Amino acid sequence: MSFCFYTIVKHTVHKNHDNSYVGESEDMPVTYFTPVDFKQTDRDTVSEKGGTCESRVELEKLGGPELHRRLKEVDPDMAAILHPHDARKIARSLQVYMDTGVPHSRLLEEQRGQDGGDCLGGPLRFQDPCIFWLHYETNALDERLDKRVDQMLSLGLIDELKDFHQRFNDKKIKENSQDYQHGIFQSIGFKEFHEYLTASENISQEERDKLKIKGIESLKQATRRYARKQNKWVRNRFLKRPASNVPPVYGLDVTDVTNWETTVLTPALEILDSPLLLKSFQGEQPSAQPIRAEGMDSRNKRSHHMCDLCEKVIIGDLEWTAHQKSRNHLYQVRTKRKAEQASDQDPNPTKHPNVSDGQVPVL
Repeated sequence: MSFCFYTIVKHTVHKNHDNSYVGESEDMPVTYFTPVDFKQTDRDTVSEKGGTCESRVELEKLGGPELHRRLKEVDPDMAAILHPHDARKIARSLQVYMDTGVPHSRLLEEQRGQDGGDCLGGPLRFQDPCIFWLHYETNALDERLDKRVDQMLSLGLIDELKDFHQRFNDKKIKENSQDYQHGIFQSIGFKEFHEYLTASENISQEERDKLKIKGIESLKQATRRYARKQNKWVRNRFLKRPASNVPPVYGLDVTDVTNWETTVLTPALEILDSPLLLKSFQGEQPSAQPIRAEGMDSRNKRSHHMCDLCEKVIIGDLEWTAHQKSRNHLYQVRTKRKAEQASDQDPNPTKHPNVSDGQVPVL
């Protein structure tokens, strides 16, 4: 058996135009993901023809409460599980409705009802997939990420940021309309070097150097945070979803790249050749076994709660439990209880404190 390697872009093109590219060849397809792919593949799971990014941006400008009001009119079920201030997700659901004419919640329910689907979503597109999760020890990962940033700087990152800033962002900043939440400007690097790129020409070289050093350190911190976010994404997306339509995840330790063949390549080949994937019950099972964290029941995860005391909307049972134990909520509970006790003890709570019996207050 040979292996055919795909980037996620090539994989997406194949799966959208030729669903038979897997299964009719002796090649075993292997798709690998880059950090950007984690964002791209986490969206647009319902409608692949969908609208443009610009239309979502325009919707988001309306603000969460207004978007939530509109969503309640066309898709009350989806509105019930989305927080009124989560403008991005609400805009996505509205866009699905605008593109298809069908409520987002109904499309998701249809997916779950397909053969092989369950409460988490529809069936897997291909049979017997598996995921290789390459992970590092935290200290080794941080060190490697810092070196990666240093390499980017040596290859001209600062000059590239300056050029892009002058051509596309300078005017927006002068108009106070810069947006680091959409498009290319949400990429790591722009926000971190904002002060350096927008610094006045009149500041000293020493101050400019300090801003540059601050930007570099911020960039390294943001890169580390993003790496941890990716790990969290894998855990939440795969390891905490106890369902039949979740592929097995095999952890491969890449901390020591000098042992790549022993710790990564050989175990991966054993897994791909194993009867677990080839549906042949001959031969030995691989030494590596899929990892599985304790799952969560996602059916109750997005429940809608309204706290009248705090005047807050809480989405999720775990979040609701945490809110009820929060300092602010407990303070509101004590305040209400004291007010009720004072009201019970006062026989005439509406009586003006400076007015005696028989007198008419002067207003």
